[in-house]
Order: sequence, then structure tokens, then C-alpha cells
Amino acid sequence: MAEVLVTLGIIGVVSAMTVPSLMQNHQRKTYVTQLHKVYNELQQAMMQYQNDKNALNLKEAGLTSRECVKTFLNEYLKIIQGCDGIVAPCFASSYKNINSGAVSVSSVWNGYCVTMASGSSFCMDYPTLYDGSWGYVFIDINGTQGPNILGRDAFYLAVFTDGVLDVTGADINCRTNGICGAEGASLKDVRGTADACKAGTGSSAQSCFGQILNDNWEMNY
Repeated sequence: MAEVLVTLGIIGVVSAMTVPSLMQNHQRKTYVTQLHKVYNELQQAMMQYQNDKNALNLKEAGLTSRECVKTFLNEYLKIIQGCDGIVAPCFASSYKNINSGAVSVSSVWNGYCVTMASGSSFCMDYPTLYDGSWGYVFIDINGTQGPNILGRDAFYLAVFTDGVLDVTGADINCRTNGICGAEGASLKDVRGTADACKAGTGSSAQSCFGQILNDNWEMNY
């Protein structure tokens, strides 16, 4: 009996040490899987939109205003609800970064916000809003449900006129020719660091998505 109790005690200690880590890894994989699903659906929709318009890019296809984005999303994706801003019922009222600092998500209010049939919500700017080649996408993979943390269930992305989702700075010239802003910078550099991801505020938290891309769709930060 004593040996059985000792064995059970050892099993209990080992379980207490390993189960939380296993649960965290499972949760991270779940987050990434859901993010990848939204990413694929949105990117495929943009590519189809370009093809249907016989256009070389989204700008040529006419995706150059908030109203055009609204029409595009409702025609090419399974949308169950449209929203005018980062507010309920599509989004949580507030978000934090991984370091528990408050973050602002107001920079995507220029775009149009929706909730998809999958339960994910996102806002999308038109890709010519900023320097004429890109805009923001803000995704919450589970809508108003928690934890509402950038880098966990919420992510900032950049959308480029060629229909690719990445981070600001990772334009087509960077992705195809390796010319990425500062001299000597690589695509990996442009996508940021894990520390920048954890402490990011607002759109600077794109580094979280950048790290996931750099790590081949793994959440290792």
C-alpha cells in the first residue's frame, strides 16, 4: 500500500508540473489554427476579387474606399454581422498586450468591421489608405470572448494592394526582392521581435503576427 501511495504521489507531482505546460501549448495551437483560418479566407477572397475584376492588384480592382471594403466583405465572405467600430457586439470593449498593458485598436476605425460565421471578427482598412499601398487589418479570432490579448486571440496585420497579408514594411519589394527599408534589413527583421510583440501597443503589435510568420505558423513567443 505504501508503494502504491508513493507511486500515486509521484504521478501527481509530475502531472502538476507538466499539465499546465501542455494546456498552454494546446491553447497556443488553437489560437494559431483559428488565426490561420481567417487569414486564408480573407487572402483567398482578395485574390478572387482581383481575378473577378481582371485586375493586377486590389487598387486596380477598385478596393479604394470604406464602402468598397464593405461591399467586398459582404460579397466574398460569410458575414453574419457588420459593425461600425471596435465595439460590441463584434469586439471586446478593451484589449491588452501580453505584458498586460492597455492597447488602443482605434487605428482601424477607418475600415469596415464584421463578424464571420465562424465567430471571428475583424476590421479591414482599404489597402490604399496609408502610403497608397497598404492598410490595417485587426482580427479577434473569437470575437468578444476572452482573453482579448494582442498576440493571443487578437492580431494586427497589414494588407497590401497585391492581396497579401503581412506586417507594415513587408511590401512586395521586400517580400520578392529582399529590399526591406533600412539597409541590410531582411524580411525577418521587418516582422519584428518577440519583445516588441509582448509590449506592443496598437498597430505596433503587428510583431506578434510577424513572429508567427517567421516561425512557420507557430506561436513560440
